[in-house]
Amino acid sequence: MNYLFPPLIPSVPIADSDSALAVHRVYCVGKNYVDHAREMGGDPSREPPCFFSKPADAVVHGREEIPFPGHTGKLHYEVELVVALGKGGRNVAVDDAADLILGYGVGIDLTRRDLQDDAKKAGRPWDVAKGFDNSAPLSAIHRVARTGILDRAEISLTVNGEIRQQGNIADMTWGVAEIIAELSTYFTLREGDLIFTGTPAGVGPLQVGDRVVATVEGIDQLAIRLV
Repeated sequence: MNYLFPPLIPSVPIADSDSALAVHRVYCVGKNYVDHAREMGGDPSREPPCFFSKPADAVVHGREEIPFPGHTGKLHYEVELVVALGKGGRNVAVDDAADLILGYGVGIDLTRRDLQDDAKKAGRPWDVAKGFDNSAPLSAIHRVARTGILDRAEISLTVNGEIRQQGNIADMTWGVAEIIAELSTYFTLREGDLIFTGTPAGVGPLQVGDRVVATVEGIDQLAIRLV
């Protein structure tokens, strides 16, 4: 097939290697920490996870300066553990989920909160609130052992040096293996899929000039500045 313009494939480097992961899809989990569910006015009980997605080319790596998006007066940060899949599958059992994981990264789910609030009230999709350009800054992917389900690690975010979010992924309502298993009942998962696993409480607004540093203990640190 001849393309008028060769398709650009978004990719993320794999740490300590010369390889990169071609991004297939970006899945996200909403309200996956009890404290954040309460913060957003939701029910913190263990109900089925809320999945949504971002386009693959919303992922941005290796650029500290991120353009402040238009059409929002309330841009929010959300630090997240990101799972990168090296294999795919459908109807994956929880006990088999580890076999699909290539590694982990640190991500920031940037959200036009005012547009999301409007969409919720009107019963509309969240696309313009969640899937805009550069809305998924991401660190390099760090490989894990074959059985490396990460179930405990401090997660935090600072804005201009001030701590805004702090928690532990052990507090996720749905753990990594459970997320993969449940997601695989809705979609056929594939190599290159990324899963943003949710954020702890403390989400808040950003302004032009703010420097944001997101950290997951033992994985990586990601720094961006809004310009």
